[in-house]
Amino acid sequence: MPTIKIFADSTSDLPNSWIEEYDIGIVPLYVIFGEQSLRDGLDITPIDLYQRVTQDGDLPKTAAPSPADFMRAFTPYIERGDQILFISLSSELSSTYQNALIAADEYPTDQIAVFDSLNLSSAIGLLVMKAIKAAKAGRSLKEIVTLLEAVRPEVETEFVVDTLEYLYKGGRCSGMQNLIGSLLKIRPIIKVAEGKMIPATRVRGKREKAVEQLLQNVLDKKDLMDHDHIMVVHSLAEEDALLMQARLQELTQAEVTLSNAGCVICSHCGPHTIGIMYSKKTSIS
Repeated sequence: MPTIKIFADSTSDLPNSWIEEYDIGIVPLYVIFGEQSLRDGLDITPIDLYQRVTQDGDLPKTAAPSPADFMRAFTPYIERGDQILFISLSSELSSTYQNALIAADEYPTDQIAVFDSLNLSSAIGLLVMKAIKAAKAGRSLKEIVTLLEAVRPEVETEFVVDTLEYLYKGGRCSGMQNLIGSLLKIRPIIKVAEGKMIPATRVRGKREKAVEQLLQNVLDKKDLMDHDHIMVVHSLAEEDALLMQARLQELTQAEVTLSNAGCVICSHCGPHTIGIMYSKKTSIS
């Protein structure tokens, strides 16, 4: 049976330790300032990004990898006889998935599977880890895709943004929503549903109240959780993330992993964002 090489894109916000230990391939998206196109995580870091936003006053644009980018990443593994599973950022949020499909069409049909996570950030990482464990257990590429299709609708993603400004400038909320949110100090908890970002809960008041509500939203479903992994992802909110990790570990007895949001996620959500991602139990394993 050929080796299955697993890829994700840079929005998966995987811990570096996982990337190294499991030899995960990462295809970067792009962060664009004016005429300068920078590879997420390679040419620019979140600290660099926020410094440029503060200095210039404008948010960058973001762009998907091109089909050629995918082919450069995939070809060495195809040539040595591997199969490839690429797990993508939601097709509702980016053309990353479509561009990966275009690239995959250049290879034999049984060599590459492109899977739409219908999610973002470390929620993609949860699917990556499911795939890695399945591959290590000897599952075929087709069997792993079937497993991911069962897990995908059970993945839950919620996060708190500290300001609506980034979502507004990135086209994720209207100007009126941004104005009202600022005036009333509303801190939205965002969730992912059917691949799109939607408001889950609106919390009025201090950020701490919204973070506490985020935790409670997750704990309300703790009996439904698959305890393989819970992910806590953040952007310049390490203190909150560490406290969240400790509380989740105590209250769920699950393995809770911290991750830092990459530049593309930061471009749309802004600093001091914190999120929790987990999967509910499924009948397939």
